[in-house]
Amino acid sequence: MVGLLLVAGVAVAVFVGFNIGGSSTGVAFGPAVGSNVTTKVTAAFLMSVFALIGGGTLGRGVIKTMGGKIVAASHFNLAAGVVVLFFVGVALLVSNLFGVPASTSMTAVGAIAGMGFAGGFLKWEQIGEIVSWWFVSPIIAFWLAAVIGRYAYPHLSARFDIERSGDPLVAWKTVGPIDIPTGLADGATYGELASSGLVVIIGCYMAFSAGASNVANAVAPLYGANALGSGFAPYIIIGGGAISLGAFTIAARTLETVGSDLTELPILAALVVELISASLIGFLSYIDIPASLAVTSTMAIVGLGWGRATRSKTVTDVAKQAVAGSDDSPRSPADGSERASNGGREGPSPDHGVTPIGDAVEDVRTSDLYDARATGRVIVLWVLTPSIASAASYLLFTLFPLYR
Repeated sequence: MVGLLLVAGVAVAVFVGFNIGGSSTGVAFGPAVGSNVTTKVTAAFLMSVFALIGGGTLGRGVIKTMGGKIVAASHFNLAAGVVVLFFVGVALLVSNLFGVPASTSMTAVGAIAGMGFAGGFLKWEQIGEIVSWWFVSPIIAFWLAAVIGRYAYPHLSARFDIERSGDPLVAWKTVGPIDIPTGLADGATYGELASSGLVVIIGCYMAFSAGASNVANAVAPLYGANALGSGFAPYIIIGGGAISLGAFTIAARTLETVGSDLTELPILAALVVELISASLIGFLSYIDIPASLAVTSTMAIVGLGWGRATRSKTVTDVAKQAVAGSDDSPRSPADGSERASNGGREGPSPDHGVTPIGDAVEDVRTSDLYDARATGRVIVLWVLTPSIASAASYLLFTLFPLYR
């Protein structure tokens, strides 16, 4: 019986990690693949390596938290671990059905908390700290991105052209059985080479943060149950290996999706979002807090769009409208290349063509940059998914006390 439960637990853990690898690879390396900086196979390889490094370093603390600090590890067993992993798998299904990035981290914590509440051994102080960060980190992501979108993004866009022609960047020479680089390819520039390298580096940083946070989602219940011993190595290998499997298989589709959507989210915007969300999740993993990379990234996207949309109004304008009760929608430039009226004169502003704050652009709508309804749907499911997992887990473990 124990052998069958162990096989089932490992199988569900691999399923969870497999799906995490499929989705996280697209988030991390979609900009690089979409702009022809790297191939899907290279992206999968880099995702595998850096997710494993993230899981094996910062991810250990997250595994400890989910496998023994929300409820004591002594209350875990294989049956309870399989049930928790089942709820994580259901969260992935819900995420796919609704097209919203539901958090596997939040769902896993919710399921574990439900078990602890049912048995009366939930560590409230720890769960309170985790939930507090769940609310704080997306708010931080939103406002960091909003400030960048309002004040810095148009200037960055005007100065840095992160685009790829699709032609080779480096010239190679075959020496015996290997190829060695000999310099820039014809038509390539050092600026293009540097920007392409930046896209890959930030993708690797994102993969590291994804591994630090998400390996625990796949294996923490097994770790809590001591299913494969007390050491971290077998759990990290299973979680990292499952993420790698997803990266080399189903991630091809998510990479195409993200790459084809780059007209909606330019490469520079994607890199800003990745840098903010990866840094926040990396910090939370460092302090052993399981958190959602998907939710943080989504709120950073919303914040960046909202910040860019508010450039058409000054702080004074917003304050006056708030006092007057006006609900006029702001109109904003989408990037730094657009033109402004500049005091009634058509043409670019003196600062690299960046539209000054307070000037509107006639053909750009706020809804093109910021969708309030979509944001509301994300936030509702962000709260709803772990809540449902907690309630369902509580009911199940109340009726069937599988814990020990």
